[in-house]
Amino acid sequence: MSLKVDIRRRLGSFDLAVAFAAEQECLALLGASGSGKSVTLQCIAGILKPDEGHIEMDGRVLYDSAAGICLPPQQRQVGYLFQQYALFPHMTVRQNIAVAVRQHDRRKDVTEELLRRFQLTDAADRRPARISGGQQQRAALARILASEPKAILLDEPFAALDSYLQYQLELELQNTLAAFPGTVLWVTHDRGEAWRSCRRVCVLEEGRSQPVTEMTELFRAPATESAARLSGCKNYAAARPAGQRVELPEWGLTLETGRAVPPDTVTAGIRSHHVTFAVPGAANAFSCRVVRIIDDVFETIVLLRPEGAAEDAPLLRMECAKEAWRAREKLPVQTVAVAPEHILLLK
Repeated sequence: MSLKVDIRRRLGSFDLAVAFAAEQECLALLGASGSGKSVTLQCIAGILKPDEGHIEMDGRVLYDSAAGICLPPQQRQVGYLFQQYALFPHMTVRQNIAVAVRQHDRRKDVTEELLRRFQLTDAADRRPARISGGQQQRAALARILASEPKAILLDEPFAALDSYLQYQLELELQNTLAAFPGTVLWVTHDRGEAWRSCRRVCVLEEGRSQPVTEMTELFRAPATESAARLSGCKNYAAARPAGQRVELPEWGLTLETGRAVPPDTVTAGIRSHHVTFAVPGAANAFSCRVVRIIDDVFETIVLLRPEGAAEDAPLLRMECAKEAWRAREKLPVQTVAVAPEHILLLK
């Protein structure tokens, strides 16, 4: 099973230019709100028509602007799980599932099997408004699988749910998708959700896709500032390459990187939990003034200004255990360090 997408679409002042390929896997499309994630899914499903490009699934062309091919949604064999699930409100759960079964002579058997599989038998004769959010999601997934899709598109499947219900349904969804033999595209802006559910990721920024990469690589060495932000990095400073060092003029620092700094590096990123307490003279150690302390639920957030930093320079955010901060909180000047391998070198 494979899905290949290479499309362009203009929507007002927004330009979408997305290209990626996915195999029999769960691929995350990760991006901020307005980055083009949902538009991409709608183009694949046939809800929107791209201006140009090519979409192919298992060697079968779904869309090709040059050849004049644009299959309607019902012929694409693509299941689309909308954010609000889009169940038919006037139908029962059983009817919502049954309507998607392609083979009329098997409609009853397939429907009853899916009701059992998704633990919906007790809710089968209720309408969507009379069942829980979790049951609605399971019903929507059962309806998708009833149509025997070759690909499933998940558009932020937990966006409308509270955090506890999200956790429960994420486990259920992972179990369901583990047995699915096709391609799954999982749209999200939640890096944790993407990490737990997908092995590879394609980052979208302002309508542009970045190359597909391993999820571990996104967190270890994101290529751009946008990718680093999506992976949770919170500290950034303008950077200048200097051999195996990087100069950070705003902070008045030059730090060892342990590797050659690419010439196209323009920004350095540092994750908050990679800023650690150190002793003077240690590798990449520098002194900072404490500007603000934020007591978070499980940790302490310390905002620091490196000594020698410009007045308008961004503050350096440090996240540490509460016990570690209590042992040092009376010191007006803190010595901290960042290991060379933890400095993100961003284009």
